[in-house]
This record gives sequence, structure tokens and C-alpha cells, in this order.
Amino acid sequence: MTRDEKFQLVEKFIIENQQAYYRLAFSYVKNKENALDIVQESILKALRSIDRLDEVKYMKTWFYRIIVNTAIDFIRKHQRMSIMEDDILESHLPTSENEITDFDLQEAVDHLPSNYKTIIILRFFEDLKIEEIAEIMGDNVNTVKTRLYAALRKLRVEMGEEQQNEQNG
Repeated sequence: MTRDEKFQLVEKFIIENQQAYYRLAFSYVKNKENALDIVQESILKALRSIDRLDEVKYMKTWFYRIIVNTAIDFIRKHQRMSIMEDDILESHLPTSENEITDFDLQEAVDHLPSNYKTIIILRFFEDLKIEEIAEIMGDNVNTVKTRLYAALRKLRVEMGEEQQNEQNG
């Protein structure tokens, strides 16, 4: 496959899945502009490193890895700076008890170490398989499973503490 053919395939693939990539970036930074910057930077990185994509069938995991790494780098550079627009803030204000739980869950996920957070986001928010997550993260399947279970345990503890505090408070 020629370089131009790869460019065309990657371009088509990114355009078709742009909402998923934005959603993934947004799950890290919680800010529209920053998420768009991450996606834009990821596209640039992908196009610059297109020669590293050996097989087109791995395009999805290849690009997810680029987005995840770009998002993590962005967070490191900006030291957890989080700016929310008013409409996003309002969308997070709970109107029912279920929404309170969702907000608490999102906050609990945000407090996880980055490798746990990535696994939770990719597995439950992006609905990727364990094998795909392992490929994206460059880890073996058993490591991803172990981290997934550890992350879920941490979330249960965190959510359990939140519910106890609400009941006691």
C-alpha cells in the first residue's frame, strides 16, 4: 500500500469516527476547546507518523493510542487545569438522584491514576474489548485485566465512601 493510499484511508477513518475521538479526548479534559486541540494534535501526529502504521487493520487501536497519549501529555503539561463552559457546567448539575451518581462516578474516574482511568474510559465509555485496550496501551491482556479489576475496586471504594458520606451528612 502506498503512502498516499494510507493517507486517504486514515483521513476517511478519522472523519467517520470524529465524534468518538472528541468524546474520548473530552473525557480526559472536560473542556470543549482542549478536547478539540487534543484531537487536532492527534490527527497531526497520526499523519506525521503514518509510516509506522504497518497494517491498516490496526488503524483503530493505533489512533486511539495516539489520542490517549496526547490527552495524558496535555494533562501533564497543564497540571490538571480544568475550565468548564457554563453550558457544560449546567449539564453536570444533577436534576435527579441518578444524575448525582453519574456525576460522582465521573469524578471518581477522574481521580484514578491515568493508566486505570484510560482502561475504564476505553472499556466502559468507548466500549472497546480488552484485547483492543491492551493494543492501545501497549500492554498484555492480563495486565489490562488486572488493572481493570483494580480500577473497579478503587471506584467501588470511592463510590461507597461517597454514598456513606451522603447518608451520614
